Parts: sequence; C-alpha cells; structure tokens
Amino acid sequence: MKEAYLELKDLTKSFGNGADKVIAVDHIDLQVKEGELVTLLGPSGCGKTTTLRMIAGFHTPTGGDVYIDGVSMNQIPPNKRPTAMVFQNYA
Repeated sequence: MKEAYLELKDLTKSFGNGADKVIAVDHIDLQVKEGELVTLLGPSGCGKTTTLRMIAGFHTPTGGDVYIDGVSMNQIPPNKRPTAMVFQNYA
C-alpha cells in the first residue's frame, strides 16, 4: 500500500511568548493519500488557515514536520514546494 502523499507529523504552531503565547495549531497528525480529498472544518480561529499556510510554506512550524511525497518540506521555501494556495478573498 502506498504511503501518504501529504503527511503532517506532530505539527504545532504558536505565536508570541510567555503570557502572550497563543497556540494556533496543537500537535496535528494527518495522512492524505494521493487522490484523496480532505476538508478542514471548524470555527473561526481553530487553526485551519494556519495549518494550510504551514503546508504551503508561508508559516514555519514551531514543532513537527510537513512531508510531501515522503520529503520533509520544513526547510523548503514556498516557491519550491509542489503546492498551490488560493486565498479566501480571491477564491
């Protein structure tokens, strides 16, 4: 069986420090196989867009890893990733 095309391992993103620290994404694990359709559903502020921005490379994860086709994307800039993103106000 083929491994996941997109894999998020223990993905975390926080903003700020100390008392001002906000955890936007808290240890997400996700595997998506090629051809699968996945929807991130939740209320405003739950981390959907932040997660997508980490996959696309616009935010650097505080912890964890993003893999595409088995390759870690954590150090790959957005323009070199095999991803595309349409922002909500343009969709």
